[in-house]
Amino acid sequence: MLGCLRAAAAISAGRGVGCVRGRVSMAKSKFEYVRDFETDDTCLPNCWIVVRLDGRNFHRFAEQHEFKKPNDDRALHLMTKCAQTVMQELEDIAIAYGQSDEYSFVFKKKSKWFKRRASKFMTHVVSQFASSYVFYWKDYFKDQQLLYPPGFDGRIVLYPSNQNLKDYLSWRQADCHINNLYNTVFWMLVQRSGLTPVQAQDRLQGTLAGDKNEILFSEFNINYNNEPLMYRKGTVLIWQKVNEVMTKKIKLPKESEEKEVEVTRTRTKVVPLHCDIIGEQFWEEYPEILAEDS
Repeated sequence: MLGCLRAAAAISAGRGVGCVRGRVSMAKSKFEYVRDFETDDTCLPNCWIVVRLDGRNFHRFAEQHEFKKPNDDRALHLMTKCAQTVMQELEDIAIAYGQSDEYSFVFKKKSKWFKRRASKFMTHVVSQFASSYVFYWKDYFKDQQLLYPPGFDGRIVLYPSNQNLKDYLSWRQADCHINNLYNTVFWMLVQRSGLTPVQAQDRLQGTLAGDKNEILFSEFNINYNNEPLMYRKGTVLIWQKVNEVMTKKIKLPKESEEKEVEVTRTRTKVVPLHCDIIGEQFWEEYPEILAEDS
C-alpha cells in the first residue's frame, strides 16, 4: 500500500511511474519503439553452446610483457585461473579447453542461462575472463608490471551432436600440438642456433611434423614427447568432487576447552587436466560431461 501511495505521488509529480498489482513499474513511453530494432539472438535449443575467446593482439602483448618463449608457465597458469573463475561463476559450463591465448567454454545442451541469448553468453564469459586476468595478474607475474589492459574477443558456435562437440575439442587440441611443435623448434633455432626469426621461418618452411621432431632431437637433443603435457596437450577443465581436509574447533561433551579436529568435506571444484581428449579414453572416463541430464 505504501508503495502505491508513493507511486501515486510520483505520477502526480510527473515522474512517469505507475503501480500495477501492488508493484511499481515504469510507465510506457513513446520511445519504447526502439526496442524493435533489437535482434533475436536466441541460441537453438538442444545444442551445445561453445564460447571461444582469444587474446586480441596477444603477440604484441606477450612481447611487451616479456613472456618466455616458446611457453611461459606464468601466462598459461594465469589463463587457466581465469577460466576456472569463469566456470565457477557460470556453473552451466560442462567443460572448458585452453591453449596459448585462447579458451573454449562449453555450455550444456539444455542450459537455460540468459534465456539462451548468444550475446549474453559471450559478453559474460569475455568480461569475466578479462577482468580476472587483470585481477590475478600479480599472483603469477609478481613484480612484472601490467603495462596496459589485455583485450579478448569472443565468438559463439552451436554444435547439435555430441560427436560434433568432441570433434571441435579434438580440432583445438590438434591445433595446440601443431602450433607448439612449430614454436618449440622455431625458438630453439633462434635462441640456441642464433638464427634470426626470418631465417628460422625459412628453415621450417615446408617441413612436416617428423622433420621438426628430427631437428629437435638431432640438433638440440630434445625428445618432443618428453615436453610437458600442458604444452603439448593444452588444459582441460572439468568439474570433479574433491575431498578437502579442514581443521575445525569443536567443544566435546564434558570438556571445558575446545579441541581442533580434522573434518573431511566433499566439494565440487573445477579441476585442470593435461591429457588427450581426441581418443575415446577421456570420454569413457568422464561420461557425465556429455550426459543429457548433467
